[in-house]
Amino acid sequence: MYKRLIKRVLDILIASLALVLVGWLLILVAVWLRFANKGGGAFFFQERPGKDGKIFRIIKFKTMTDERDASGELLPDEDRLTPVGRFVRSTSIDELPQLLNVLKGDMSLIGPRPLLVKYIPLYSPEQARRHEVRPGISGWAQCHGRNAISWAEKFKLDVWYVDHCTLWTDIRVIFLTIKKVLARQDINSSTATTMEEFNGRN
Repeated sequence: MYKRLIKRVLDILIASLALVLVGWLLILVAVWLRFANKGGGAFFFQERPGKDGKIFRIIKFKTMTDERDASGELLPDEDRLTPVGRFVRSTSIDELPQLLNVLKGDMSLIGPRPLLVKYIPLYSPEQARRHEVRPGISGWAQCHGRNAISWAEKFKLDVWYVDHCTLWTDIRVIFLTIKKVLARQDINSSTATTMEEFNGRN
């Protein structure tokens, strides 16, 4: 009952209330990023797989510029991440626009993070189970290591959540996420400014 109905009702109610409460912050950050990103815009849109692998467009605050090298290739992430973007990312403010994805039904407040579409063929059957539920703004893996753990560990935590999706689990994730955000823990992986790409083995 919780996974099929109550969770969705709570998502709509909480996301609506959150947007009312932080709407002023979203506007302020959008203006701030528009200038910091050197004309690159304040929002980032990208296709991601959702429940049952259905593709949707995720919306996040854009924390990097579009600067390129002499050959037209984007500069490395660490060179494009602005001081403003670093702050927005470290405080997880960049995730707040996804409240709109929650209202649309693309996402849930809590669930496995929606990853890149190109990763879908790389998943093992067990790892692909992460798509049995709606992806979330935060999830079990995010409050147990976030970007500081390996992909294999992250997928195990995602599947664990699929099998233990209850109100109590979601409440635990919310409080653990708040704790992580306030402490700004596990923002980066051990090898990169952002999480390295999944290659089917790491």
